[in-house]
Amino acid sequence: PSMRRQLLIGVLLPFFSQITGINVIIYYGTSIFKEAGLGIDSAFGAQVLVGFINLLFTIIAIWKVDQYGRKPLLQIGSFGLMLTLLLLGTLFGLGGTTSFIIPLLFCFHVALFAMSFGPVTWIVIAEIFPTKIRGQAMAIGTFTIWISCALVSQTFPWLRDNLGTVSTFFIFAFFFSPSIWLIWCKIPETKQKTLEEIERYWLPKESGL
Repeated sequence: PSMRRQLLIGVLLPFFSQITGINVIIYYGTSIFKEAGLGIDSAFGAQVLVGFINLLFTIIAIWKVDQYGRKPLLQIGSFGLMLTLLLLGTLFGLGGTTSFIIPLLFCFHVALFAMSFGPVTWIVIAEIFPTKIRGQAMAIGTFTIWISCALVSQTFPWLRDNLGTVSTFFIFAFFFSPSIWLIWCKIPETKQKTLEEIERYWLPKESGL
């Protein structure tokens, strides 16, 4: 019971990392680009660019996370990812899917994810738990990530076929929106803190749980 706040973060943060739709873009990006009006060669080219941006901004995040902190990166990522999901849904709804806007938004979305939720989720769930339960807690967080990944990737084709691409992106945005509350109100900054200092951070709060 004394670990409920940490466990809330350790489950919800991995869940939200998948509700960003990142694996929808990675798995189904080519077909979405074709729906947006790109030819097959351009769609494959755009998907390669998405992969390169994912790699590049992940490296940048790993390099800078101890300088900027975990929480600021997650805050920027949560607002930016929410905005791009809403913009994608709106553009598909208005028929404004030109040959460059959708791939550009996808690249921006992937860049935001790669510099925030992608690597930082793993860092946070590794740091917030005390040593005595870290193995079990990390296992729960990892399980949540892959269950959420499977849920999103398996339901996306059904959602797109039955509700449309517009509604699908808005649904992702709706379920992702509580991440802003979680990051601002529940997640502590762990930059430049030892594991012992992080563990002591939770102690005054345990009596109120």
